[in-house]
Amino acid sequence: MNRFHSLRRSAAAGLLALPLILSGCSLFGEPASRQIDPPQNVEPDDLDAVQPQNGQPSPDSASADETAETVTPLTVYVKDRSGYLAPVTVNAAASNAEEAGIRALERMIEGSEAGALPEGFRGVLPAGTRIEKLTIDREQRVAIVDFAGSFTDYNPQDERRILEAVTWTLTGLEDVEGVLLRHDGEELGEMPVDGYPLDGPLTRAMGINLEVAPGASYGNSMPVTVFFSSISDVGDPYFVPVTRLVEREEDQAVAALRELIAGPARGTELSGVMTEDVEPASVTVDGDTAVVDLKDDTYEEGQPLPSEMLEAVVLSVSENTGAEKVQIRVNGSSNVVDTDNRSYAEPVSRPEHVNALKT
Repeated sequence: MNRFHSLRRSAAAGLLALPLILSGCSLFGEPASRQIDPPQNVEPDDLDAVQPQNGQPSPDSASADETAETVTPLTVYVKDRSGYLAPVTVNAAASNAEEAGIRALERMIEGSEAGALPEGFRGVLPAGTRIEKLTIDREQRVAIVDFAGSFTDYNPQDERRILEAVTWTLTGLEDVEGVLLRHDGEELGEMPVDGYPLDGPLTRAMGINLEVAPGASYGNSMPVTVFFSSISDVGDPYFVPVTRLVEREEDQAVAALRELIAGPARGTELSGVMTEDVEPASVTVDGDTAVVDLKDDTYEEGQPLPSEMLEAVVLSVSENTGAEKVQIRVNGSSNVVDTDNRSYAEPVSRPEHVNALKT
């Protein structure tokens, strides 16, 4: 029996088609010139308005109508039923990146009427929070967001989760790598409830869903972010990013793959996407492409590999290297296909948006 087909069957067969919205050179092997199918709830007439760079209108459309709102996919980070922050792609109307950021944050307010989230997911910002203003300093690549209303009305244990969700959501916008927070017009030097220091722009380097690997210590560790899988309340599969502190080593990407292979922590509702028999031989970065070499003694060239495994490798490696594309080889062969008959023979782009779940 093919080992790769025995992966975590308790997570349901739907894992073989985890939902992604792609752009450019497709993770599913589509040529860049081919139009990707529109995400759910986007009408056919709105298709041309869905841009690959998180809702930024094309130069031509912007010059034609600077204020026209277009339906665009936004990735927001919200709580799942287990309390993990997970990316969920939703559609909203926005005329520019700043407005897209506001629409995204509004979806993250608990009980918000700004737009529905998939069943089982909840916003992390306190009910009654208002987004007064959001600006993007494109030279510094920083988003500055001014909160008001009930923003400070949260439990101390939720403080870091709020920061992670806001940071990972806004750094998904084009031209944004860091986030500065204000409250009622005043820049925050620390968070108002538990005092988390805000000495400078928050970046994805803070991690998300943080945990510590066995044997690692805060003093001599490094973070790696990997993507495991879960199942929604209605049976839809989705990816969950987890930042794990591991013993420090030279190759962060290889360390990330080892944690991806090791799987999620025991006692969680997350599922692994790889077997322990797979070994990461190397990860090398050439220009904008990371080349991943995996080793498995029982692999036969051309045999289909689980799609969720390959998708998680692309997400995890690109997150830890910053590479825009990922090339996957197994035992030196690039003749890699997945269980949905998609080819990975050429480098594939990291998806712009993840987890397009039904709302």
